[in-house]
Amino acid sequence: MTTSAIRVENSTANPLDMIEQFLSVKDWVFDRRAEDEMVVEVPSQWCTLGLFLAWSEELSALHLSCAFDMRVPEGRRTSVYELLAHLNERLWLGHFALWSEEGSPMFRHTVLLADRRLAAEEARDLMEIAVSECDRFYPAFQFVIWGGKSASEAIAAAMLDTVGEA
Repeated sequence: MTTSAIRVENSTANPLDMIEQFLSVKDWVFDRRAEDEMVVEVPSQWCTLGLFLAWSEELSALHLSCAFDMRVPEGRRTSVYELLAHLNERLWLGHFALWSEEGSPMFRHTVLLADRRLAAEEARDLMEIAVSECDRFYPAFQFVIWGGKSASEAIAAAMLDTVGEA
């Protein structure tokens, strides 16, 4: 079964219903906490990410947040806020934030779906972009939080592309 085979007929349908079908195909662990909320464990390159999806029928909006499995100590939060500003300048979609209650960095994005349904491909892309951006910048967070690097140093190190083979 491919993602393009998943269809939701009603344009006002809850997009989490279609996403649930997609996640079943991916074999990712998820829990539908309520009709309008879902949590997903997503294996990534560096850690297991906590994906949270929420549907607001009133706003016709689907919100996605993807949290890292790490906590930012109080003493490093100022440096992480600087890192967030630098990272967000590089993003076309979504943004990074710090969940102040938990102290966890996360990627966030909201899609407005007024008078249209979420396409399966769009749902797949939304989740893949979130995971990809988290994987891309995970090392930068590690460099700032545990390595004591500045935001600029962390980004430079994280963006370094390896060429060739050893």
